[in-house]
Formats: sequence, structure tokens, C-alpha cells
Amino acid sequence: MGAVLPRLLGATVAGVVTSAVRGWLDNAAPGGQARWTRTNHRGEPVSLLEGPAVASGLLVGAAVGSGGGRAGAAVAVATAGAAAFGIVDDLAEDPDGKRKGLRGHLGALARGELTTGGLKVLGIGASALVAAALALPRTGSRTAHVGDVLASGALVAGTANLVNLLDLRPGRALKAVTLASAPLVAAPGAAGGVAAAVVGASGAAFPSDLAETDMLGDGGANALGAAVGTALVLGAPRRVRLAALGVVLALTVASERISFTRVIERTPVLRDVDRWGRRPAHVPVAGPDAPVTGSGAPRSGPTPA
Repeated sequence: MGAVLPRLLGATVAGVVTSAVRGWLDNAAPGGQARWTRTNHRGEPVSLLEGPAVASGLLVGAAVGSGGGRAGAAVAVATAGAAAFGIVDDLAEDPDGKRKGLRGHLGALARGELTTGGLKVLGIGASALVAAALALPRTGSRTAHVGDVLASGALVAGTANLVNLLDLRPGRALKAVTLASAPLVAAPGAAGGVAAAVVGASGAAFPSDLAETDMLGDGGANALGAAVGTALVLGAPRRVRLAALGVVLALTVASERISFTRVIERTPVLRDVDRWGRRPAHVPVAGPDAPVTGSGAPRSGPTPA
């Protein structure tokens, strides 16, 4: 019972802060609403302001749920870093769209060209390593500890990127992180509190995301993924973390060649879960003053996967 109340409080605070910040941003969006608006395939606007709102909810909710200390610092660094560099990429993305995906941005870095996507890769990677170093106590030899920090940092950064790859249809990324985080809520220590904050922030974002007026963008999706990855680092044994890293890396590599959307559409169970709560592609907009983003084509944001 003692662990339930802090987690319930963390989830509640994360949801309340997410909703409150999103409402406040309607009248206080930095640079104005237009800067945060993208157009989908229907020619309808969709707002990226969900991302900063979710990141804010995660930061406050995780601070409450984790109990502070090194664990709280770890999730704060991972989430804030992922959100900040993701938002930079959202607002200053490659205008010609030639450098897409992890391979495209890493290729540009190899040629000495720093894109906003490349900056995001470096920034999230660095913040993930700091978060892993904060989260993992020193055990065993120095070499083993350094290896554990490197692998765990890669898990945090890789999970941040993977969730971003899923933000291509309304609700998809939110459903994925909620399903991944729900079992972790029962994990001992700070991990359960962080996972509860992910569930709370995601729950608050679901209505506008499924209504197709908002989307996470890189800022929100990266922040959610980094928080999930940090919860794994805080609560899972090394062998589980390594297994999770293997899955994340395999899916990331596969995304360069395989469309996640096509796989989901061909798998009945995944297709049903993916479509749950979403406006069917053929349904028109509810009215002239109710612009929404459609579900029949990739959303504005990360490279289609």
C-alpha cells in the first residue's frame, strides 16, 4: 500500500500538469500558434503543442512518483534532454526533407554536416548516458560498470527514438508507451513511479491525439520513450535491460527497410488496437471549425516507418 499511493499521485499529477500546460499553451505558445502547426495530407492543421505539454507532465509526475534522489535526477535529465532536442528538431526540421531517418542524419554527421536531426541524435545520446550514470549504482569492477552505463544509455536513447518512429498515426505512440509502461508500474522502487507518470501523462494526451487535433511530435514522443527507457534502467536487472536493448536495436534497424504501418495493417490484432478510438479515414471533418489530422497517411513528424 505504501508504494501504491506515491505512484497513484505521480500518475495523477502527470495527467493534471499535462492538461494544464496544454491549455495554457493555447494562449501562450512560444512564437505563436502558427509556429507549432503542421499540415497533414488532408490539408488540415495539427498542433505540436501536445509534445511540450506531455514532457512537462512527465517531468513533474516522475519527480513525484520517483521520490527524487539520483533516480529522480536520472529521469529528469533523460526526459528533459529528449524533449528539448526533439522540440528543436520539430521547429527547425530539414526543410527539403532529404535527410530522414537515423541513417540519413548519421550519414550527414559522418560527412561533417550537422542537421537538427543529427543534433538530436547527439543531444539525446549524451543526456541518456548521463541519466544512465545517475540511475545505476556502482557495483563490481569499473569496466563492468562503464559497460553497463553505456548499454543502459543506449537503451534510453534507443527507446526515445523508437517511440518517435511510432508517432505516425493518431494514438499509436501513446498506446505503445502505455502498454509498455503498465507492467512496470508494479516494479519496485523509483521505476514504478516513473512508469506511472508515463501512464498518467499519456492518458491526459489521448483525447486530443485520437481526436486528431494534436500530435506528440519529436519532443513529446522522444520524452515518453526516454522516460520508459529510464524506468527500465531503474527497475530491470541487467539481463532484461540487455534483452530490451536488443529488441529496440532490431526494431530500429528494421524500420529503415520495413514499414511498421504495413506490418500493423496486415496483423489483425495489431490493426484493431492501432485503430481503436481513431476516426476512420473516410469520415469527414466534424465541421468547418474542427480541423483534425487524418489517419490515412503519415502524420507530420518523423520518417514513416
